[in-house]
Amino acid sequence: MEISLIGRTALITGASLGLGYATAKAFYLAGAKVAILARRDKPLEEAVENIGALPSEGAEITSYVCDVSDPDQINQTHDRVVADLGAVDILVNNAGQSSAMPFLKISDETWQADLDLKLFAAIRLTRLVWPQMLAKGWGRVINVLNTAAKAPPPNSAPTSVTRAAGMALTKVLAGEGAPHNILVNAMLIGSIKSDQIRRLHEARGNERSLQEFVAAAGERLPMGRMGEAEECGNLALFLASDAASYITGCAINMDGGLSKVV
Repeated sequence: MEISLIGRTALITGASLGLGYATAKAFYLAGAKVAILARRDKPLEEAVENIGALPSEGAEITSYVCDVSDPDQINQTHDRVVADLGAVDILVNNAGQSSAMPFLKISDETWQADLDLKLFAAIRLTRLVWPQMLAKGWGRVINVLNTAAKAPPPNSAPTSVTRAAGMALTKVLAGEGAPHNILVNAMLIGSIKSDQIRRLHEARGNERSLQEFVAAAGERLPMGRMGEAEECGNLALFLASDAASYITGCAINMDGGLSKVV
């Protein structure tokens, strides 16, 4: 099945590396005009250079430095994206980082920072693009969460709590958007090779190589390996396309069978 996003404009947060980068690449190769957002300019520039060098009919890619935990930056960046590329058809809320610790160690400031980055950023961006989608009678919102949103283990807050709220937001928006052909779904990410894995490997000062570290981590998974960022990009591409025209309100595990909750 060949998927085309020619004529569509996509906005992806946290898109300079890892899952966001893979999603931006998949959308670009499908012909979309892609706006990628992140906090650091150099990785964004490299992403645009690498993806933009690939052949793709009708595609464009532009980058915007934006801290999505800041409401003013969200508003300003959204306006720039619309001015540069047109109304947003597809929104991928991917910004976030792992923040997990024992409950009693979590301060109010840590709770608020996590909520601002992962939940309120999605709320604010969706609120901005929603009227554009209503006007077109077509839209896609994809919230990138993790499997702890369904089955939070101990010592997994604040991330698991924030992600669970993101799953509830997905369901609410799906119900409101369905009559207008605005489809809203969530991808619940498990163990995927990404920049976070590289940082974890470095932080542990592991004597094993990154490849050995990844292979060992993958052995505990039912599929015997960690997932690839490109596999997440493929799922996002499907959900963003007309091929997924009857799928909304779903929280899809992308974890190689790890989660005990369907």
